[in-house]
Amino acid sequence: MTEYHLRIKELPASEQPRERLRDYGAAALSDAELLAILLRVGVTGTNVVQLAQLLLVEQGGWLGLQRADFGVLRERHGMGEAKTATLKAALEIGRRLLLTGQEEQRFQIKSPSDVASLLMLEMSHLDQEHLRTVLLDTKNRVQVITTVYIGSLNASLIRIGEIFKEALKRNSAALIVVHNHPSGDPTPSPEDVLVTREIIAAGKLLDIDVLDHLVIGQGRFVSMRERGLGFVR
Repeated sequence: MTEYHLRIKELPASEQPRERLRDYGAAALSDAELLAILLRVGVTGTNVVQLAQLLLVEQGGWLGLQRADFGVLRERHGMGEAKTATLKAALEIGRRLLLTGQEEQRFQIKSPSDVASLLMLEMSHLDQEHLRTVLLDTKNRVQVITTVYIGSLNASLIRIGEIFKEALKRNSAALIVVHNHPSGDPTPSPEDVLVTREIIAAGKLLDIDVLDHLVIGQGRFVSMRERGLGFVR
C-alpha cells in the first residue's frame, strides 16, 4: 500500500506550526515544528514537519545543524540555498542572543572552557584562521565578541592596536583572545606565543587585562594561560 502523507495545508489549522505558535506561543512547539516554520515547505511525499524531523535526526539536533557545512545542507534534498541560509541565520541569532540581554544576564566567563563553549563549534570548522576577541566587563561578563583578523596569524602583519580598538570603545575591563588552527591541531605555534606576549604587553599599557589566549582545533582547544605560553605563571 502506498504511504499516505498529508501536506501541512491539509492539516487542521490548530495543528499547523505557525498557527500553533500564534495561539500557544513558541515554547509550546516541538523542535521539528519550530524548524518547520523556518523551512516553510516540504517536498513531494514529505511535509515540512516531517522534513524538519528528518533533518534534526540526520544532523544530531540543533548543535549538529549549527555545525553542519552550508554546502552540504544546501545539497540535501528538500533544502536548497534559501532554506539553508534562513536556517543558518536563525541559529546565529540564537547564538548571539546568549550574549545579549540585560547586563545581569550576560554570560559570565569563569574558565577557558566557558570561552570554548561559545566559539568552538563554529571556529573549529573554519577553513581560514580567524582571530577574535571576547570583551568582558569588570565581572567577566561578555560584552561582545569581535572578529579582528581573518588570515594567517603573523606577528609582523598584526597591528596590536586593532585588537584593543573595540575594547577601548566599550570601556572593557578585560579581554580573551581566540583564534583557530584550520589544520585541526590546537597546539600553539612559536608565532602564537610571540603574538600573545605582544598583546599582553599592550594590554598592560592600556589597563585592559588579557586573561587568556585560546587556540581552537578540531573539537579541541588549548588555553595558552594554562600552558604558561606567553603568560607569566
